[in-house]
Amino acid sequence: MIRGLYLAACSSLIALIFLCLAWELRLAPIQPGGSWLALKCLPLLAPLFGILNGRRYTYQWASMLILLYFTEGIVRATTEQGTAQALAISATALSLIFFCASVGYARLTRPSAG
Repeated sequence: MIRGLYLAACSSLIALIFLCLAWELRLAPIQPGGSWLALKCLPLLAPLFGILNGRRYTYQWASMLILLYFTEGIVRATTEQGTAQALAISATALSLIFFCASVGYARLTRPSAG
């Protein structure tokens, strides 16, 4: 169970980083040729190594960070059209998967759980 949550969190975080970059640089940028909005993936790099190393504390605070991306995905899914809307729905799904996996991982690895 813990291994599955770990894999879900790692894969969804990495996928969200690549999705953010591809979305704003190639697939559906706000401005033709890409925009500075691609830098929104930088905060996702901060918890990456802690998540990959299974650090419980990183899972805890990253679950709060990811809510910003969930919110952005919901807003853009309801306001965008076409490809951008599909990308926003994908980002929302990835952030939701990461949130659930990280909360589950943090809960199952707490010291009192053993």
